Amino acid sequence: MKQSFSVFLVICLILSLLSACTAQKSRMEQTADYLLHTVTEPACGSVGGEWTVLGLARSGLPVDQSYYDGYYTRLCSQLRDCGGILDERKNTEYSRVILALTAIGRDPSAAAGYDLLLPLADFDKTTEQGLNGAIWALIALDAGAYEIPQTASGTQATRERYLAYLLDAQSSSGAWGLTTGGADVDMTAMALQALAKYTADADVQAAVTRGLDWLSSQQRPNGAYVSYGDENSESAAQVLVALCELGIAPDDARFTKNGHTLREVLLRFACDDGSFRHTLSDRRGDLMATEQCMYTLAAVSRIERGESSLYRMQTDTP
Repeated sequence: MKQSFSVFLVICLILSLLSACTAQKSRMEQTADYLLHTVTEPACGSVGGEWTVLGLARSGLPVDQSYYDGYYTRLCSQLRDCGGILDERKNTEYSRVILALTAIGRDPSAAAGYDLLLPLADFDKTTEQGLNGAIWALIALDAGAYEIPQTASGTQATRERYLAYLLDAQSSSGAWGLTTGGADVDMTAMALQALAKYTADADVQAAVTRGLDWLSSQQRPNGAYVSYGDENSESAAQVLVALCELGIAPDDARFTKNGHTLREVLLRFACDDGSFRHTLSDRRGDLMATEQCMYTLAAVSRIERGESSLYRMQTDTP
């Protein structure tokens, strides 16, 4: 009798897991369709551009090659028009484009004749943006295992220099924020994404552990995260991506509160049309939120399929 009951429990568990994976795949496909019909001509930009391209390319879902080719053509046209200068102040513009190009198998060191890795070689200019600059420079450089070019201006960047910058910026609470000593869920999650590749280093691992402990402590009893007073999809998305980059199961017990997993939290914000809301009170989906949730679904799917993580692209193609 006990053996039969144990077998029954195992079968129920397997069916539950299969159901969760199927629901996620269905949602990812719906969100991909929404983006393809909403962002018909992706171009260089923080919304409706690289994040859409990244999410689709890393999802493993079939997307016509002309979609990616069109993005690349528009990007190259813009680079020629602006002389290769995407922004005078924010080097995160280059990091974002590098991620998209790497995801679609294009060389960021030769886009319309411009080396988009070069701005990230200037440590001083990159960190003028503070933590954001260092985080995304490291993620972009590591996505394709790119060598950092030599720069003739500013302090020469190295991975070690960026890592030290991130470790020094961690607050005593274990969090990272937009300013020194600050504490923000999204920034902490993104810092962990950047550090994920370096956990063999004892200091990095210790920082990651403190960061994870802080993130776990910030969840509400319903599993959600609050930013600027509102429960929102993007914070849950960034934490999920951090877990995936670190090789931690999306439904890890530390991030399951009263039976509510982060995956479940994310899907609370899903709309019937495939988009995602920023907050639950929003009447319709938000494109920025949808892009972040799309690449988060891709990150979770890749981990569960046993593939490389969202940002580790050097050994595979979309």
